[in-house]
Amino acid sequence: MPNGKPAGVRCVQLTEDLRCAIFDQPKRPKCCAGLKPDPEMCGEDREYALVWIARLEIATAP
Repeated sequence: MPNGKPAGVRCVQLTEDLRCAIFDQPKRPKCCAGLKPDPEMCGEDREYALVWIARLEIATAP
């Protein structure tokens, strides 16, 4: 895959505490930098957020 990673694959920049290791760096991908989470997306727990992201990936797939 020339750009990015397949959906559902853990990002290599994700730290053990589930934070982005390159959050404030210019090399952070545009798709990540442009994502603006809000309460609807995050929900009450991690599982809700993961389902929301999976649906977003399906809806925006080429």
